[in-house]
Amino acid sequence: MEDGFITTKDGVEIYYKDWGTKDAQPVVFHHGWPLSADDWDAQMLFFLHHGYRVIAHDRRGHGRSTQTATGNEMDTYAADVAALASELDLNNAIHVGHSTGGGEVAAYLGRHGTGRAAKAVLIGAVPPVMVKSETNPGGLPLEVFDGFRTELAANRAQFFREIPEGPFYGFNRPGATVHQGVIDNWWRQGMMGGAKAHYDCIKAFSETDFTEDLRKIDIPVLVMHGEDDQIEGAAPGVGQRERIALREARPERNAEDLSGPAARHVHDPCGRDQPRPPGILQILTLINRIAPV
Repeated sequence: MEDGFITTKDGVEIYYKDWGTKDAQPVVFHHGWPLSADDWDAQMLFFLHHGYRVIAHDRRGHGRSTQTATGNEMDTYAADVAALASELDLNNAIHVGHSTGGGEVAAYLGRHGTGRAAKAVLIGAVPPVMVKSETNPGGLPLEVFDGFRTELAANRAQFFREIPEGPFYGFNRPGATVHQGVIDNWWRQGMMGGAKAHYDCIKAFSETDFTEDLRKIDIPVLVMHGEDDQIEGAAPGVGQRERIALREARPERNAEDLSGPAARHVHDPCGRDQPRPPGILQILTLINRIAPV
């Protein structure tokens, strides 16, 4: 087991953790905004104990990586992942992305190719595009994301309390079991990152159109999206948008989606199967089920 940093072409240090034997199949985890690699600790331990090599990194401007003033957009995020995959010599990898991390996975595979990848999993992910427009009438109004920026600039510490206490984990739903430690850990991760990078990333995750990236992906993809997702939206047929875009270019592509009426925005932070998106045991089962195209 090890952790460390890689240095990108523009001099940014990207933190990563890399657990397991080098000859095991890699599973690469991509975190959501404004978190860090630590958000995947429970899942990393689970897959490590099932024989995989597990890797997670802090996106530039997040966690322990350099607090960047520039490059806080999807092209550069994808390039950073490509640099990490090259530096660690990751091949036949399964890329798992949650929320903004799902956009990062799509951008990486669409813009840098699938030569080093075997499969992908998009969990409560931002693709194809979040913001409302003439071509995406079911999206969220731009004013929602303007509100995010206003709240972040005014009092980031308080804003980063309100998100996990409320919609992120579904703790605002009647009868929800609230885990204070999970809320505190979300806040801790968020406050580790840079305010400028977090501010810029709101535009990256909300306004980037990943449709062409999804069309270029030629490996199996598992799409998981909750119907009670208060962050990415819960329109009828949630999770279908990604699969439709994935199949448009290659109808035979192996793309499977899974959703449920009780599923929230986030993967289970406690590492257990709960009434949120499918737990890690289900993810493992489904990853093994989707066969190569």
